Amino acid sequence: MRLTTFVPMKQVQFEMVAKTLFGLEQVLENELKLLGAASVKQGVRNVRFTGDTGFMYKANLCCRTAIRILKPIYFDHVKSADTYYHSLSQLPWEDYMTLDTTFSIHVTQSVPIFRNTMFAAQRAKDALVDRFRKREGKRPSVGREQPAITFFVHLSQMGMEVSIDSSGAPLNQRGYRTETNIAPINEVLAAGLIALSGWKHTTPLLDPMCGSGTILIEAAMQACSIPSQINRKEFAFEKWNDYDQDLFVTIRKAMLNRVKECFVPLVGYDKAHSAVRKALQNIEAANLSDYVSIRRRDFFKTQKEHPDQHLHVLTNPPYGKRLAVDAQLFYKQMGDNFKQNYTNTDVWMITSSVEGLKSFGLRTKRKIQLFNGKLDSRLVHFPIYSGSTDRR
Repeated sequence: MRLTTFVPMKQVQFEMVAKTLFGLEQVLENELKLLGAASVKQGVRNVRFTGDTGFMYKANLCCRTAIRILKPIYFDHVKSADTYYHSLSQLPWEDYMTLDTTFSIHVTQSVPIFRNTMFAAQRAKDALVDRFRKREGKRPSVGREQPAITFFVHLSQMGMEVSIDSSGAPLNQRGYRTETNIAPINEVLAAGLIALSGWKHTTPLLDPMCGSGTILIEAAMQACSIPSQINRKEFAFEKWNDYDQDLFVTIRKAMLNRVKECFVPLVGYDKAHSAVRKALQNIEAANLSDYVSIRRRDFFKTQKEHPDQHLHVLTNPPYGKRLAVDAQLFYKQMGDNFKQNYTNTDVWMITSSVEGLKSFGLRTKRKIQLFNGKLDSRLVHFPIYSGSTDRR
């Protein structure tokens, strides 16, 4: 006999799953705990937690390292493709949508139950529409661009879990980035880098190759306690039947009341005029022009502006795989300038260039595995003190 669990839409406390990027699970766990989540538990690229409807709204609004927040509604010990359709036919889809609700279904699997997840998604859609057709005589429509509700099905060794997406567009889409460069960093990853690097909001921050300014914008939002989704136009949960607009407005106001001034210097350099222009436009779109400064400078020709002041550097330098640079020469020049002109500085950078790191010329204190897009990367830490000339 299969064990099946249904979760009603309205419930005081319920389980949720926050999806994230590989390597950011601990950062996201810390975020959720600070926001007030209960029963927090890490997974791989996800963190499970419990809370009420108001907390679901708050997690979507405030989590900086979550990609989306899912609400599980159904679990079954499905182990084969044969039982998959039958199990999904038992799910009371009608509790979460009507005939007029457009929908979409996405399937992921960590076990090879299906050769093709697109076929698995189609079978799930079949189960949904067949149930409606049997009960109502009609079927709902698939929403190809902006569905009113999106279901996620995940198949694992434990079984099958069906969730509703409460976020809508991925939460890395903050709404402030109007302009990008060739290889922009994901906003969620940028927020994670800031946390992993241990930046204190009282220490000046420099991104010497700032591109479109994402790292600096995320840093300013953190320092000012600005909710990550303050510029977002809509969340998926706003289309749900049980959406409580008054509650969401109250939570949003409460989070905005926590916003504070940021007095620490946040500075970005880039030698490309187009990059500086794009960064300034993005910073203006994020309403952070009072807090972030962008200057057109070639980092290799710069010196630390305040030699006696401790500086925190965090950057996403060009990769040979993504941008046309001679990695060995580029990283050697970068390391040389840090050694000669940036003492009393903690340098953190994310890179996928193994050869570049070998040429950097400084000893690595820490390496953290991450993925920048599909690139296997490392967030590396180089503390630079007077006389830091040791090679790795």
